[in-house]
Amino acid sequence: MFGGEKLDKYPIPKTKPEYHYVATKKKKKARVYIAVDRFLTVYGFLLVFAYALTLLLSSFHMKLSSLIFFVLFWCMLSYIALPRLHSFLTTLYLPDYFLSRTKTGDGILGDPVNISILGTEADIHAAMRQAGWTKADPITLRSSLGIIFSTLKHKPYPAAPVSSLYLFNRKQDFAYQMEVNGSASQRHHVRFWKVPEGWHLPGGKKVEWLAAGTFDKGVGLTSTTLQVTHKIDKDVDKERDYIIESLLYIDHDITVDVIDEFTIPYHDENGGGDPIETDGNMPIVDLHGVAKRAHEHHVDLIQQDNLKITKDNKALNKELPPKSLIYIGTFMIIKLVLVVLSFFSFVYLINDQLSMSEIEGVITLFGMLIGSIVNLVLYILTLKKFKWSRLIFLIIASISATLGIINTYTDHSSLLYNLVYTGVSIAVVIILSSPDIRQWVYTIQRRGE
Repeated sequence: MFGGEKLDKYPIPKTKPEYHYVATKKKKKARVYIAVDRFLTVYGFLLVFAYALTLLLSSFHMKLSSLIFFVLFWCMLSYIALPRLHSFLTTLYLPDYFLSRTKTGDGILGDPVNISILGTEADIHAAMRQAGWTKADPITLRSSLGIIFSTLKHKPYPAAPVSSLYLFNRKQDFAYQMEVNGSASQRHHVRFWKVPEGWHLPGGKKVEWLAAGTFDKGVGLTSTTLQVTHKIDKDVDKERDYIIESLLYIDHDITVDVIDEFTIPYHDENGGGDPIETDGNMPIVDLHGVAKRAHEHHVDLIQQDNLKITKDNKALNKELPPKSLIYIGTFMIIKLVLVVLSFFSFVYLINDQLSMSEIEGVITLFGMLIGSIVNLVLYILTLKKFKWSRLIFLIIASISATLGIINTYTDHSSLLYNLVYTGVSIAVVIILSSPDIRQWVYTIQRRGE
């Protein structure tokens, strides 16, 4: 007895408690792919620091005019490396379990998870569309062109895509939004995730979906990466309540239960550095039967996005890869151009009778040319989501970057070329080992596993 109540989970023991240690089996060793992937992720950071030191030491061997290019290049590398640094550090100090917060692609804590849902996916779609919300398009070439089209024509794009946030180690299943007076900079939006099979909220409550709703108040720069993004209103509870009220208004059979102080009330920042504040309450919205009731009442749930770009073009509707992966394509072109120019310039300048050093130079440049072509093939296969192609590409880029750093200390005759070539290789390593690229490659039907 304690406090007048019987503790069913902890009955009073009849005998002295004993602790019996049972040895657990050792976990199986990580697969080769995962082990190599993790090693190269850490090795990429070592390359960044080694490259920074190399730039510092190499600056004593270059003219002042050459340093301008390295300042610009280093800024570009920092822009790519900074998000990667966040993702690496967050794996060390952020636990990989439910915190009632989403994460950005860089692993930084994002928007709060502030709504739980009971119901099917069809119920969610029916409820949101009846309430005037529009399902956001995925990030494809078509939707990207749609944003440009709507901006140039000053026309609304109600189905404009939203950025990806991650929960349960995957991006949202879908999202809904509502523009404010046709504005591209201000909009209500909410992302939805299906919970894993058998998963419960902390405390044991069973739900089927989780959602994170915030209000975009304008456009600005993130404080973590200085990238252009939407800035959200700090009062996320106000947006949470607006979403729920818009659903209750269109279907009075929807019910809402609330877990008070599901998390402690807090003030914090999201992944873009925007301040957020919440009371920590978790509403559980029961949408069971909404789709059926909408069908019985012949509610028209057809959604229009007011775009003149055809939806039948498979190339336009194909999901775009992460922008950092597109950067690699640019780097591959830069490397290929550098190698081709170097190869033909060297061949053009040599004499008819080749010396041993000239032969070695031709062989080296020819090998680099073949390597660039192989990298291009691996890049294309990575775009097509072949995970082993990504890993092989990552290994080759790491080796290339390592040899490049070594070469800058042994060959000062082509220092500028070596540093640029090495910097591109390091940028490729950093990008390929990033969580968003890993997530992109893994969202496939397993091939040959």
